[in-house]
Amino acid sequence: MLRRSSYFHAKHRPHVPASPLFASLLAATLFLFAGAAGAPAQTAPAAASRVTIVLPPRVVAGGRATLAVLGADGKLAPGVAVELENNPSVTTDRTGRGFFQVSPSGGALLAKVSADSAAALEDLAPPVGAAQAPAIAPVISLRDYFSICGSGFSGDADANRVNINGAPALVLAASPECLVVLPPAEAAPGPATISIETAGQKWIATTSLVALAFDAPNPALLPDQKGRLAVRVMGSEAPLHIVVENKAPGVLRFMRGDDQEVVTRGGAQNIAAIAVQAIRSGDFSLRARIRPRPETEAARRYLEAAAPLAPEDLRRQIQKLAGRLARYPHDLRPARRKLDEILAAAPASDFRTLLTAARASI
Repeated sequence: MLRRSSYFHAKHRPHVPASPLFASLLAATLFLFAGAAGAPAQTAPAAASRVTIVLPPRVVAGGRATLAVLGADGKLAPGVAVELENNPSVTTDRTGRGFFQVSPSGGALLAKVSADSAAALEDLAPPVGAAQAPAIAPVISLRDYFSICGSGFSGDADANRVNINGAPALVLAASPECLVVLPPAEAAPGPATISIETAGQKWIATTSLVALAFDAPNPALLPDQKGRLAVRVMGSEAPLHIVVENKAPGVLRFMRGDDQEVVTRGGAQNIAAIAVQAIRSGDFSLRARIRPRPETEAARRYLEAAAPLAPEDLRRQIQKLAGRLARYPHDLRPARRKLDEILAAAPASDFRTLLTAARASI
């Protein structure tokens, strides 16, 4: 999925209380998109080492599909050559997207540039019968792209029309089974109606759009002082699982690890607190995203695709993990722990890409 997340930046300075500008600064640096109809602005051809590949979560062998590439600034990146496993490479056009036909690849489609890789599950045939109603998460971030999966879509991203509360959204990636959509720039937190039109069919779905923000410790912390950083949800009163990553541990330390999952308390003040300690004065950068609902079957399929690529001493463990997910689809903690352990030592490879996709699914 990887899935791409919002970044928050703030300045920590001793003796200076948090400013009311803090929240607006965070919101302004979430995802800097501009252009017509909420589309990400295009940037000059991006260096391959600074991009993120966006694939639809599922593709169909022999079907058409669209991928996108985002630069480090979050903008669509034209002119980036993406290598596709068992497929000809594709170079993004002036819109930052690439259109291609999927060749059979044995369970998963792999895409990569020099410093990024992504995977999508591959189905051998499109679903039989009438088009399935699209499935959309009940809560999505208005600053992140999200997936809509079902059937009956077009693999040409521009042939699918998606509107959120009446405003056109950008379809970044597409296949007959899934779309990856970016909410329009004018979207606001709160209830949302999503309409999808493609190939003469139309569906209506509902969700909630939320914005994530941070409230810095107030007063500001001195070096070595401890305090609490609040993660705030706007647009939903439901308790949410939020994954927060500390990108500057040399400045601000999370007391329970620099990759931390918190659960907001729900209600009108829908927040969660993270225990932190100031290390020194300077900039700190945080990354926050809503944890998606576990997709156990997707994780199992990624593990099955990874097993033949695994080092010999790990192959049996990967097969056992896949079997465990099939038998105990609701007991995910052992699989998460084991995948984290293996990923900590796995070098960049197709095997690691598939394991990363499996871990992101649960």
